[in-house]
Amino acid sequence: MHVAVIGLGNFGANLARRLAEMGHNVSVIDTDAKALAKVQDLVEQAVVADATDRSVLEDLGIGLVDCAVVSLGDDLGASIMVTLHLKEMKIRRIVAKAVSPEHEKILKKLGASEVVFPERDLALRLAGTLVDPNLLDYLPIGYEYSVAEVAPPSAFVGKTLVDLDLRRNYNVNVIAIRELVPERLIVLIEPDFVIKDSDVLVVVGRHEDIEHLHKSR
Repeated sequence: MHVAVIGLGNFGANLARRLAEMGHNVSVIDTDAKALAKVQDLVEQAVVADATDRSVLEDLGIGLVDCAVVSLGDDLGASIMVTLHLKEMKIRRIVAKAVSPEHEKILKKLGASEVVFPERDLALRLAGTLVDPNLLDYLPIGYEYSVAEVAPPSAFVGKTLVDLDLRRNYNVNVIAIRELVPERLIVLIEPDFVIKDSDVLVVVGRHEDIEHLHKSR
């Protein structure tokens, strides 16, 4: 996959580095040469340029990428302008970093496919794992829903998913089970799967419903 990362603050630089390590074709653009220097040996293309100039994006072939990520920090004007250019260039997937709810609304109206709040999302994720040691991982997906990895309560051990009927009793869905012994991820789960104390349940549901599941211990 070819991804363009526009803006190399902490979020953009780490994203570009990780995508390159995963073997993807990454192009990065920033006005700061020092920021580019930190990742230029890893990515396919690193250019010092002003991405708010549409002609620059076109000359660099950004219109051909599979996905563009706009990570321009607190520069709302630049973020909005670049997102508009990318939409007009018909980029299939545009992911933009927002710094406020108002910023998010504008980006979505301009055509951003996804809007992310890295600091907020990390804070929510950390808060979820801090309040309950049995919550192994926590990923908010919007304002209402989360995906969480949960150690099964002792009352669940030895019972099947049919016995537990988590959808009816807790209003959450089990989307996968991560077995630790042996180590493997089961996505297509049979209803007669028996929960072991070494299993981890991957569930999706509303924040309050997942919390209710925790309190069932």
